[in-house]
Amino acid sequence: MKRLLDWFRRAPPPIPDALWARTVDGLPFLAALTVDERRRLKTLAERFLADKEFSTAGGLRLTDDICVAIAAQGCLPVLELGLSAYAGWVGIVVYPDEFVVPRRIQDDDGIVHEYDDVLSGEAWEGGPLLVSWRDVQLAGDGYNVVIHEFAHKLDMLNGEADGIPALHSDLTVDAWERAFFPAYEDFCRRVDGGEDTAIDPYAAEAPEEFFAVLSECFFETPALVAGDYPALYALLRRYYRQDPLARLAS
Repeated sequence: MKRLLDWFRRAPPPIPDALWARTVDGLPFLAALTVDERRRLKTLAERFLADKEFSTAGGLRLTDDICVAIAAQGCLPVLELGLSAYAGWVGIVVYPDEFVVPRRIQDDDGIVHEYDDVLSGEAWEGGPLLVSWRDVQLAGDGYNVVIHEFAHKLDMLNGEADGIPALHSDLTVDAWERAFFPAYEDFCRRVDGGEDTAIDPYAAEAPEEFFAVLSECFFETPALVAGDYPALYALLRRYYRQDPLARLAS
């Protein structure tokens, strides 16, 4: 019994300091973390790597750099929420580049349509998370496929993705809807009106995509979110329990 308890208490393998420093220093939104935040993020990433299972497709060779880059960025949104927010799934599949997912849908007339969807990332409810390594390396300036897909996982924690993640005690559904949906509807009007928005217009596809895209911007280009949608920035700040705007400003 003692040996079994020792196994459960065993700390996850540490990320080498040089690899961690290289990963964090290469991403401005991580480099802006305080010393304490970096330390806690590293611990979280180590636990994440111990809990999840990485695999590759398309001939890509799995390396420590790949795993740590994804873990560091994926754990940033839950730095103050904890890894329990990523419960219910274990697999991460990394492709070398964009990948194809066959789709099969039936329209209102009962006609079945089949097509190939070219993706840089996708999160499956109750299943794995898929990302393109090439796109992971493009992180910065508001584009972050890792944060995007991990935001979908947060959204799926309480069921089908709908733009309303599982909320902690600091937030109510009513408070979320009052700040989130007016911003989403305004953004859709802007995109439909032909405006060339600084925020990726893909955010207008659906509420769940708006949440995922705005989460990318919240951590990478927070001034953009705070400038366009201050009430939404305040909402995301309360939800993630982080203030990237203040962090980057300091």
